[in-house]
Amino acid sequence: MKRALPVLTVLCGLVVIWYLAAVWMNSTWVYDQAGRAGTTVSFGEMVPQTMNQDRPLLPPPHQVGVELWKGLFGQAVTSKRSLVYHGFVTFKGTMMGFGLGIAFGVLLAMSIVRFRVMDMSVMPWAIISQTVPIVALAPMIITLSSQLGLEGRDLPKAIIAAYLSFFPVLVSMVKGLRSPDQMQLDLLKTYGAGEGATFLKLRLPASMPYFFASLKVAVAASLVGTIVGELPTGAIEGLGARMLIGSQFGEPLIMWSALFAAAILAGLLIVAVGVAERIARRRMGAV
Repeated sequence: MKRALPVLTVLCGLVVIWYLAAVWMNSTWVYDQAGRAGTTVSFGEMVPQTMNQDRPLLPPPHQVGVELWKGLFGQAVTSKRSLVYHGFVTFKGTMMGFGLGIAFGVLLAMSIVRFRVMDMSVMPWAIISQTVPIVALAPMIITLSSQLGLEGRDLPKAIIAAYLSFFPVLVSMVKGLRSPDQMQLDLLKTYGAGEGATFLKLRLPASMPYFFASLKVAVAASLVGTIVGELPTGAIEGLGARMLIGSQFGEPLIMWSALFAAAILAGLLIVAVGVAERIARRRMGAV
């Protein structure tokens, strides 16, 4: 309870601020309607009318909650209006990009630690790559995929997700693989251990805390990359597509419910990474 109290306090504060902002932003429509009708609206009459508008500028929390509930539990999971359906589409792209990002990041980190020339030549370019805005890069990847004859939207989304997720894995794994000190390395040399044995017995176990910490960042970045990849593809499936549809058709409740569904999905993925970390640590004999 002591750990949860600060979080709940901040959450309550955010909800209060959200309600106040909703009253302020949605009051414009109420006063405009009253002005057109030639009537006046008091503050006490205005506030309730800002809470249940069909197309509010800023939906209050309870409206978003109702729309989110309807999207998650009020539809069949196979329905195109179900957030579970669209969430699964986004989940597939996220996992594909996450897997590619892990593989590329780990292999590149191993090369950088093993070969000094890779450290001097590749690492600066890996850092520079993260300065390119993903919203500018995504249409280029999609166009290039089409020119290469790659059908479907899954692969371009996975590439975009991998682009965002590989970097935290790369940086953390380089740090983790280099974390053993010289005394530990010299000890293994006295036992006659080669580079392969040193990697498996010392460097790899020492890098695991760094690796799993990076996965929590990478999986969230992969989800963001997948959603961004759904926006310029003209996709009609996925949480990113739902956000785009809500924006284009002036349906803010659809957009906000998809946004919160994405946040819930990100939270579940991070929890899953935490569970995998505890299982791995237990199997490795760590406390």
